[in-house]
Amino acid sequence: MRTMLNNDQIAAASRILYGHWQAGTKLDALEAPLQPRDRADGYAIQAALESRSNEKPFGWKIAATSEAGQKHINVAGPMAGRILAETVIADGGTASMKGNEMRVGEPEFAFRMGRDLPPRASAYSVAEVLAAVATLHPAIEIPDSRFADFVSAGEAQLIADNACAHLFVLGSPTTADWRARDLVEERPEITLRGQRHVGHGRNVLGDPRVALAWLANELRALGITLRAGEVVTTGTCHPPLPIAAGDRLAADFGVLGKVSVKFE
Repeated sequence: MRTMLNNDQIAAASRILYGHWQAGTKLDALEAPLQPRDRADGYAIQAALESRSNEKPFGWKIAATSEAGQKHINVAGPMAGRILAETVIADGGTASMKGNEMRVGEPEFAFRMGRDLPPRASAYSVAEVLAAVATLHPAIEIPDSRFADFVSAGEAQLIADNACAHLFVLGSPTTADWRARDLVEERPEITLRGQRHVGHGRNVLGDPRVALAWLANELRALGITLRAGEVVTTGTCHPPLPIAAGDRLAADFGVLGKVSVKFE
């Protein structure tokens, strides 16, 4: 992965974005010398975030796996982001709305890996990636951006911005035989402010399993190992749902389990 930015520029851009994340503040854009020119630059800035966390990486998220998600942040295709351990909220717990301008919740299928998928020359097949999975979980992602105008920030800056990662809620591993089910046709029921919404597995890059394989191959191309124990959340199965302080968002994935979070 060749980057246009040098190490000092990468570190400076990462420090600025992380600072805004910690403070719950926003910026208009990175100053010109620090702006990522392409995806490689964006991922290099994002990678520098990992060194700012005191805990080992929790996992990965995929942004913009659905048409609705792509329109929401004005990008043409998916992007990978890191889930830092300190951003994970317990199932049924409470998420702070402080500094959150995007203000949406997203019900997602998440997979915990059972073994490593290291970089290699050839792409991983969906079957190979699924064979490396340990468990399937219902999840809720609460994305946000450090950019005040995330719609016009552009793909490279949004990747640097950790693909709009913010907070994440992981449900218990499903006890059902999820491998025997067609995840494309799963229709999770989401309850928010007394209203019921129905998601659809096919909204996630056509199939959550295909999205998971996309992530494994995106990391492979970046020279990164997808590690055993890491969680991958695959993108929203319903258009992003507007949330506000006082709300409770609950997602019922049927036999695959339930997950919920409150906002304050």
